[in-house]
Amino acid sequence: MPRRSGLTLLSTLGLSGPEERLYARALPLTGVAVAGVAAALGVDEGDLESELLPLTRLGLAALADGKLRVLNPPDAVGMLIRRESEAAARTEQRLARLAVAVPLMVSAATRPAVGEVGDMRAIEGEVTSGGNPLQLLTNLIGDSHGDLLWLRPDTWRMPRESAMVGVIAAAIATGRRSRAIYPVVALREAPDLLRSRAEAGEQIRVLSDLPTRLMIIGTTHAVVPEPLGFADEPRLLVRQRALVGALILLFEQLWERAAPVPDLDRGEARPDLRRFLLQLLAAGQKDEQIARTLGLSLRTVRRRVADLMTELGSDSRFQAGVEATRRGWI
Repeated sequence: MPRRSGLTLLSTLGLSGPEERLYARALPLTGVAVAGVAAALGVDEGDLESELLPLTRLGLAALADGKLRVLNPPDAVGMLIRRESEAAARTEQRLARLAVAVPLMVSAATRPAVGEVGDMRAIEGEVTSGGNPLQLLTNLIGDSHGDLLWLRPDTWRMPRESAMVGVIAAAIATGRRSRAIYPVVALREAPDLLRSRAEAGEQIRVLSDLPTRLMIIGTTHAVVPEPLGFADEPRLLVRQRALVGALILLFEQLWERAAPVPDLDRGEARPDLRRFLLQLLAAGQKDEQIARTLGLSLRTVRRRVADLMTELGSDSRFQAGVEATRRGWI
């Protein structure tokens, strides 16, 4: 007869041997008064809380209203599986960030060796800091040609924004186009500012979130933070056509995914948040994260998620994601 490995479902989900044995002893005592639980476990009432700490810390048991409450095995296993799933999702997010960071760490060592190529020239552009960002952008727009493309994850919060509206309006008046993508939370935090840019002629769309600031002028210039993100400086001015072209392709992909807001110039913008909610749920975000991203209250997020599940006829968020994909909502 083969030997048993000693593994159980609970131990596989992370419980140590002592914790599993304590759970087995406590389970029959659920609903029993504190005094009876202490007597059954052979400890003083004053030490009961400390004795049960391994289970209460895991969420498997609790002392409430003078009695012991212990999760039954199916609920305990379900809770532990959800916890492992959440931990796996966090690990996946950290690994994804690491996957982005590693190429940056090794990039300096991946340049051609002497003799491997016949001609090597510097890329056109420079990293700068200091100066007046508003004046620098104004001069750059005024001294250049072509349409303006913007990723604006947070710049609408800055004091200089009222002046930027005038710069954009002047550029549009000469026949240039301006297209900007904002996070959906901007519609709640800065509706007047977005409306003023829309009235100046800028085309505006929204996404649930944006990864970095970006400004592109025609096919010749692009400005991004160095490194990518939400800082004013240092900033990278790119004039290398291939790099500007790659950034244009990125913008156009995000533009296609973004939702138009045609009523910005007619009153309060009310985009359909259904797609954004589904995208964030599919990305593994929790209700608290979604509330912060979309600028909604936690109660509103939970109500809208519940409404979505009802509309999709789904019993779980996973099923809702599958059905929403089948319907082409995301």
